[in-house]
Amino acid sequence: MNPSNDLLRVPLARIAHARSGDKADWVDFGLFARNAAGWKLIEREVTAERVQAHFAPWLPGEVQRWPLPTLLALKLVLKDALQGGGARNLRHDNLGKAMAGALLRMEITATQAELDEVLQGPTVAWWP
Repeated sequence: MNPSNDLLRVPLARIAHARSGDKADWVDFGLFARNAAGWKLIEREVTAERVQAHFAPWLPGEVQRWPLPTLLALKLVLKDALQGGGARNLRHDNLGKAMAGALLRMEITATQAELDEVLQGPTVAWWP
């Protein structure tokens, strides 16, 4: 067995950055990869179904997903995510700004070789 082919569980925070916001009862995410290798992973691993499962305890609505390959990003919209809207919601820190952190805790699978390519490869200009 080749250890570089074993699948690892990797939190998105290791390979991506997220921005989010809310409007009415929707939360909108931009998930940005560090580089092209990271884009390949998030494009493959971050599906609407997996995001729905990650937020399932409190997300009754659907998840919409749009790939933005030129930006090395995904746009995700979570519908019915705020119990009728931010002003009506009883959860603390429930608004879209706080939810980017929750998305970045989502785990994906990657081989060690894939992870090394992301972490050791050059990053796009806006990454530190």
